[in-house]
Amino acid sequence: MKCNGKKQGAAALLALCLLTGCAAQTAREAAPAEQPVPAETAESNTSAVADVSQMTTVESVGSEGMTPVSASALVDGVYNINVDSSSSMFKITDCELTVGGDAMTVKLIMSSDSYGYLYLGTAEEAAAADAADYIAPAVENGVGTFVFPLAALDQQIDCAAWSRSKELWYDRTLVFRSDSLPLAAFETLTTAESLGLADGPYVCDVTLAGGSGKASVDEQAFLLVKDGAVTAQITWSSANYDYMLVDGVRYDAEIGNGHSVFTIPVAAFDRPLAVVADTTAMSQPYEIEYTLTFDSATLQTHQW
Repeated sequence: MKCNGKKQGAAALLALCLLTGCAAQTAREAAPAEQPVPAETAESNTSAVADVSQMTTVESVGSEGMTPVSASALVDGVYNINVDSSSSMFKITDCELTVGGDAMTVKLIMSSDSYGYLYLGTAEEAAAADAADYIAPAVENGVGTFVFPLAALDQQIDCAAWSRSKELWYDRTLVFRSDSLPLAAFETLTTAESLGLADGPYVCDVTLAGGSGKASVDEQAFLLVKDGAVTAQITWSSANYDYMLVDGVRYDAEIGNGHSVFTIPVAAFDRPLAVVADTTAMSQPYEIEYTLTFDSATLQTHQW
């Protein structure tokens, strides 16, 4: 009987365990599923912001006197566009600009999936913001892609980036450059035709931007209008430039009196035109990106 009592006690204990286990399982199934909180958003305060000592050298982006370009100035379509970033660690491999009506969106394609979120604002603002305002990436083949609205080109945009590995928000500044778009992307252009320029020689002010800022060009350019096409004579401050590239076409320099002089086409006035100049001043030739802006308001006829 003693042995039988042990068996009955064990059976009762087993039944109790089964009942309590089933009840617990039923309770778990009935309770609403708990939403996982990503590790990246678990800490939303200023301690999650990278300080200066935790950041690489911050580079200046954009140029003084930039004029913002809104969607209304552009033709609807999809374009590849260049982006300047204040950090070499924020590596953008490609960017796609979509223009529709009075709105623009951009798709940033990164070099990896190192960043878990972006936020349109500063790092401190991102750390204090609601996680619903974060921009999450789509990740394919180990690469992150971020899509977000854009107010204007040629304007500094504050953008905070959340590092997956460091679990910190980093301040970034981005500039989406209108000079990298094809001229056909613009609703209106100031050209010799729109200005009604007759064939002949002219002068006008020209502004150089880009590079290190050490080189310069003469502030006044000599222009020639022929059959509606415009060419300009550009004189550099040194003789170290041996060729320029304009729309992929190479133009060789005339070297004289310590200056490199080029005759290049001018597709439009009053808009930064992207050019490349090759310098021989370094240990090896190096192509540098610049922009030239020709000011139509300063155009004057000229006698050569």
